[in-house]
Amino acid sequence: MTGIEENNSSSSKSGAATPAEGGAEVKEEIQKMTIEERRAKLDELRKKMAASSKANRSSLVNEAAKAKVTARDAARLERQRKLAETLRLKADAEDRGEDVERQKNWEYTIEENDEWEKKLARKKRRADFEFHDDAHAARRRYKKDLDHIKPDLVAYNKQKAIAMGLNSGSLVGFNPEAGSSELAAISQEQKLAAENLYRDANTLIYGDSKPSEDAIDRVVGKINKEYKGKFSRKRLNEEEGDITYINEHNRVFNKKIARYYDKYTAEIRASFERGTAL
Repeated sequence: MTGIEENNSSSSKSGAATPAEGGAEVKEEIQKMTIEERRAKLDELRKKMAASSKANRSSLVNEAAKAKVTARDAARLERQRKLAETLRLKADAEDRGEDVERQKNWEYTIEENDEWEKKLARKKRRADFEFHDDAHAARRRYKKDLDHIKPDLVAYNKQKAIAMGLNSGSLVGFNPEAGSSELAAISQEQKLAAENLYRDANTLIYGDSKPSEDAIDRVVGKINKEYKGKFSRKRLNEEEGDITYINEHNRVFNKKIARYYDKYTAEIRASFERGTAL
C-alpha cells in the first residue's frame, strides 16, 4: 500500500504544476513580450474600456430621455408616426396608380366591414338632435343607455342550464339562435326555471327578480354621474339668501363689494325692505 501511495504522489507531482510554477511561467511569458507588444495590448485594453464607458453613457442618456417623455408626448409622437406612415403609403400608391382607400379596405374582414357599416348606419340614425316630442327624446335616451349595458352571460348561461336540465357551467358563450323550443321541461323545477327564463305576457311570475350588487352599483354610479353633471356648480357651503347675481362671476363680484360697503348700506337696505326709505 505504501508503495502505491508513493507512486501516485510522485506521478501527481510530476504531472501537475504547482501554483508557484504557473506564476513563474506567466511571468516568463510577460518578460518575453517586447515593448511594442505590451503597448499594443495596453492600447487594446484602453479601447475596450472606452467603448464600455461610451455604451454605458449612451444607455444612461436614453433612459433619462425616456423618463422625460410624458404620456401626452408619447401619444403625440404616435399620432405623428401614424400620419407619416399614412402619407408614405398614399404617396407610394399614387406612384403605382392605385386607390389608397381600396388598398386599405383589403386589410379588413367581411365581419369587420359589416360591423363598421352597422355603426355608420346607427350613427346616421342618431344624427337627428332636434327635439320632436317626449317619446322621441325618451327613446334616444333609452338607446344611449342601452349601449352601455354589459349583459351578464355567466348568470344567463347558469339559468339556462337549469332550465334545460344540464349541469351548471356546461353552457359557455351565447347562441342567439337557441330559443325556448330547445327546452324540454321534465321536472317541476325545470319547468319553473324555463318559465322564469322565457317570460311572456301570460307569465304569472313577477316581483321575484333580485338584482346583484354589481347591478345596484352600476345604477347608483349612473345616477350619481347624471346628478354631478347637472349640479356640479352648486356649492353646499354658500349662505342661503337673496339672489342678487345673474351668474357665478357676478356673484363673486357682489360678494367682494359687500365685504367693503355693507356696513355703509345696511341701514338704507333695511329701510327699503321696511318701506320707510325717503
